[in-house]
Amino acid sequence: MTTTAPEPSAIGSHVAMPPCDHTPRPYSGPTREEVMAMRRQYINPTIFTLYHDPLMIVEGYMQYLFDETGRRYLDFFAGIVTVSVGHCHPKVVKAVQTQAETLQHATTIYLHPNFPLLAKKLASKMPKGAGLDVTYFTNSGSEANDLAVMMARLFTGHTDVIALRNAYHGGSPGSLGLTSHNTWKYPNTGDARVHHAINPDPYRSPFSGTPEEIATNSVEDIRDLIRYSTPGKIAAFICEPLQGVGGATHGAPNYLREAYAVARAHGGLCIADEVQTGFGRTGDHYWGFENFNVTPDFVTMAKGIGNGAPLAAVTTRMDIARSLTQRVHFNTFGGNPVSMAAGLAVLDVIDEEGIQQNARERGLELKAGLAQLQRGHALIGDVRGMGLMLGVELVRDRGTKEPAKSAALDVLESAREQGLLIGKGGLDGNILRIKPPMCITAADVEFALDVLDQAFSKAASA
Repeated sequence: MTTTAPEPSAIGSHVAMPPCDHTPRPYSGPTREEVMAMRRQYINPTIFTLYHDPLMIVEGYMQYLFDETGRRYLDFFAGIVTVSVGHCHPKVVKAVQTQAETLQHATTIYLHPNFPLLAKKLASKMPKGAGLDVTYFTNSGSEANDLAVMMARLFTGHTDVIALRNAYHGGSPGSLGLTSHNTWKYPNTGDARVHHAINPDPYRSPFSGTPEEIATNSVEDIRDLIRYSTPGKIAAFICEPLQGVGGATHGAPNYLREAYAVARAHGGLCIADEVQTGFGRTGDHYWGFENFNVTPDFVTMAKGIGNGAPLAAVTTRMDIARSLTQRVHFNTFGGNPVSMAAGLAVLDVIDEEGIQQNARERGLELKAGLAQLQRGHALIGDVRGMGLMLGVELVRDRGTKEPAKSAALDVLESAREQGLLIGKGGLDGNILRIKPPMCITAADVEFALDVLDQAFSKAASA
């Protein structure tokens, strides 16, 4: 029998969690202890939980999540940036339900309207005149990045790829080679064709100077890598406009422009990994790369495009896309009608409900509030990011910038106790990752800032 826990606002918050008109269904499934026991016995041990005392989530509604007792949490991590327009958004749910009861699966060897309709919709969201209007659908961002690199190699005839330190591009064997030196600590997989350039993040750069000077010096590192570690020609340069797992780091506005120029001068194509930054999350623009006035040759996307559905994609130009016809390439579930229906509904909701504008407005409020907390808490070394993709780096000393690893865990746990769910990232796990569903309200921001204020105070005194 389910018991209802008190709302987190009754456990010590100064600002009450905003009211919610959704009542979760009574939960009658396996107990939390039974679920934990099944995981220990039957689930691969590499699958981990976030909190010291694992949280069991059984229901979601817009920006909120509910555990098995009915306790409500404000989700400021969006299922690792997967939920864009809200958990179980009614329009997305209806679209998926309607399609699931009509046709759940038909491979792309048959015609179905959802498949090209979503590709056409994505093309309409790309910069005008860029020619980015041909899409290949996959199931995950890892697959999308693998496919983009494959096409770049086929199109250019070159093999070497430049990625960034602290990047995350996926967990498949191929994308693991692109991923480097972040929280997950994936080593390079031994693929000598992938090289990792210095991250342009001005907060922890080995270079000194202004952010713009650091960006230019970081680009010179790309040039040196190409000169000393490749045949002088590359297939691709891949970069997240803002690093996700890395903690919302990014270079100065000139970085991507200069990096793209170097990559193209050496025969390479440019891949924008928009898995976490796309679909309006950065606020001012639909795509993260647009914040830096560049146009990539590939846009890879996943997570937010499906709002939880297994959906990802690679969009590129037709001349590049044709290169893939040199191979027989097929994805059984990529482009399936149910995921396509979810994607179409998500893109409609973003437009109809002003989701991008909300990300901009709430993001400005949230970042300003975090900057104010920084002035009152020495634990906060840096606040960065755009829109609703923000990072807060915690340090033991602002002068030495020694990572405050244990404090980040303390803040994570304290926030959870008060009903706020956030994430962490960065090489040392000392960066709070704040990336909520983009439907949050000003009242949600106020509550979250109050919770974090208390959590920082508690962590500093521990």
